[in-house]
Amino acid sequence: MSTAILTGPPVPGSSLDADLRSLGFDVEVAFGPHETGALLAAVPAGQRVAVVDPRFVGHVHALRLALTDPRFPAAAVPGALTAQPAARPALARAVDAAAEAAPAAQATHTVVGDLPDTLAAALDADGVAVHRPQLGTLVAAVPEDPEARHQARAAVEAVDDEAVRLKSAVKAHDGFFTTFFISPYSRYIARWCARRGLTPNQVTTASLLTALIAAGCAATGDRAGYVAAGVLLLVSFVLDCTDGQLARYALKYSTMGAWLDATFDRAKEYAFYAGLALGAARGGDDVWALALGAMVLMTCRHVVDFSFNEANAGGTATATALSNRLDSVGWTVWARRMIILPIGERWAMIAVLTAATSPRIVFWALIAGCAFGACYTTAGRVLRSVTRRAARTERACRALADLADSGPLAELQARLLRGRAGAVGPLSVAVLGAAVMVGGALYLPFGDKRLIAVAVIYVMTAGLAVARPLKGPLDWLVPPVFRAAEYVTVLALAAKAGSAQALPAAFGLVAAVAYHHYDTVYRIRGGTGAPPAWLVRTIGGHEGRTLVVTVLAALLANRGNDFTSALTALAVAVGLVVLVESIRFWVSSGAPAVHDEGETA
Repeated sequence: MSTAILTGPPVPGSSLDADLRSLGFDVEVAFGPHETGALLAAVPAGQRVAVVDPRFVGHVHALRLALTDPRFPAAAVPGALTAQPAARPALARAVDAAAEAAPAAQATHTVVGDLPDTLAAALDADGVAVHRPQLGTLVAAVPEDPEARHQARAAVEAVDDEAVRLKSAVKAHDGFFTTFFISPYSRYIARWCARRGLTPNQVTTASLLTALIAAGCAATGDRAGYVAAGVLLLVSFVLDCTDGQLARYALKYSTMGAWLDATFDRAKEYAFYAGLALGAARGGDDVWALALGAMVLMTCRHVVDFSFNEANAGGTATATALSNRLDSVGWTVWARRMIILPIGERWAMIAVLTAATSPRIVFWALIAGCAFGACYTTAGRVLRSVTRRAARTERACRALADLADSGPLAELQARLLRGRAGAVGPLSVAVLGAAVMVGGALYLPFGDKRLIAVAVIYVMTAGLAVARPLKGPLDWLVPPVFRAAEYVTVLALAAKAGSAQALPAAFGLVAAVAYHHYDTVYRIRGGTGAPPAWLVRTIGGHEGRTLVVTVLAALLANRGNDFTSALTALAVAVGLVVLVESIRFWVSSGAPAVHDEGETA
């Protein structure tokens, strides 16, 4: 249990003691900073501690936001401060300093005013970032006299904190479909789940299971199965929105939740693609190439977004100013959010087309819509980058290098060329190598030994591209270029293999590699850095995997089934290694306690 230390007895008639206990705190009363320090020292080091002014007047949800959010080591609102174990040493130092500065009369049976606010300022000065939640219309105040107290209580009664809590459970910026067709009722489902003790992780798991059942229905290949699949996919999306809203409503963020929420969206969507492809095959239509193409396009599009955000956060650009001007015209906000086909619109489109048409139509519509959205967003990001004034930070360069996913072959090449990379920019080299690799995979006959030489050239250009820091204005495009080169090469070779099962095997391989790339992104976002170097080296890096697939195609050209088996084995090996390491990381105590807000795209 957490402990809340009141810096004096509660004001008569105050519900503060009961409010703190309802939030899971064991309440203690101290008189002066000396007693506060003694009570603080008595609390086990692994527990959260709050210091609260007994005169506090405010909404329970204001206290909940300040004192129970697990994502921040320290947080505060006027009159209340909390510190998790990581911030406890700094809090103890701040209390000791306050005790040394306090008059002797404050040592016993005296209420010390503003002590929580003083301690919060001391934590800031000590280098501990104190989170101060946005309260909006919620009240959190420490009135100095009866009249101010009366006014504060009137302000509390004038605002329904439950309504505010429900509203804040919904993301401020979301897609049109999610905002107007899902969130108006999913927030109430989230509250229902919270009142019954359900966790966001349980809802996330239910969303995954629903989507997998939907994929199974699609795999039946009959109209009833397609209709059921479309309905269940929408139900899965409702649950997908509910888990995040439940996390925000109940402030139940967790390390496991970060991993589940960050990866299950892609697992659900790609499993549904596979279900559609299996269903189409039952009807005699082979759409595995389209399914894999849709997955490649979606993953590359996300890598563009991730790389840009990591590289260019905090810069100023004329495109940003234009975007802000457009935001002032209400209808353009929704139009621009819809045309990029974000996840809500995308899943709604997939669900409706699945129920009403065929898998082939679903995939062509998906590819066309996502291709347009990718072109639109990438063009805007390029414009922002070329007009950017701020220099790229070392952290951003490190993130781009991690997102590049360079393996041992590229690393060796980069070390040999470091300091002698020449005047050609990393992006130009990466584009040249990718064009040669993809062109060879598309136009050379399957099994042509010359493709191995092409792959060697790709390995060399991959090393040259990362031989120096990715500081150029458009160097954030290097990771997406590498993703496209690897994924499209696998797609092209599988399509030309002449085996009916080569494309499904390639689908599995790309899915396993894509999982690794998404996992890398969310580790970087959590502030813990990229996956360990041994993992990237073990699975070869993008250039190593591309070379391996190319060599397998050349050696097994006359044995299509053997090539399929090799792709399957490679997919299983990569998938097992990255999944085991990912699970180990995300369930460890060192993983960040966050709940991903989800990608609009």
